[in-house]
Amino acid sequence: MSGRKQRGPASDAGLSRERVVTEAIRLADREGVEGLSMRRLADALGAGAMSLYHYVANKEQLLDAMIDVVFAEIELPPEGADWQSAMRQRSESARQVLARHPWAVGLMESRTTPGLAHLRHREAVTSCLRRAGFSVVMATHANWLLDVYVYGFALQAASLPFDTADEFSGITEDVFLPQLPDDEFPYLNESAAGLVAAGYDPTEEFMFGLDLVLAALEPLRTSA
Repeated sequence: MSGRKQRGPASDAGLSRERVVTEAIRLADREGVEGLSMRRLADALGAGAMSLYHYVANKEQLLDAMIDVVFAEIELPPEGADWQSAMRQRSESARQVLARHPWAVGLMESRTTPGLAHLRHREAVTSCLRRAGFSVVMATHANWLLDVYVYGFALQAASLPFDTADEFSGITEDVFLPQLPDDEFPYLNESAAGLVAAGYDPTEEFMFGLDLVLAALEPLRTSA
């Protein structure tokens, strides 16, 4: 018996790199990336901890693979569309993806070994801006500005206690307004009451700000 090769647990036989990465993303979506460890991931997969290292060398390589999946979920700017429409569609898609994977916001730009989906995304965005007439430097400025806006909005939205107009109205009337005496905070009181009366919808904020960013970038284009 001593000459026979030892086999791992039977559950390890169903492992693959795709399954390992997919489960890691599920864990991060549910518990945040801080709670992700190779041992925790192995437990979730019902596998031996050492078996994971056949598919990813370490946690950094796992994070690279996870972020590449996130980039793959973001729609590329459509070819043939004007640059503002293309960037608007891509930015809205990125916002939706980051709402599903809020843990990814702080990691999107930190990877030094980007995957293929990440590189293809960057190529498509840069191509769209360059073809629109932005210089190399100005396309870089535009890319940075758009990413900062999308990531910053996603980060802030993840911490808000409301998502819809009804939720905003309810929490404003029940929680915020009672804390805003009119004599002490007249403008905050006025804003809160006025927004509720107007049926303010917080979901419209992203496009409002994005359109301002795109409009500010438009005069910076040069002739292609």
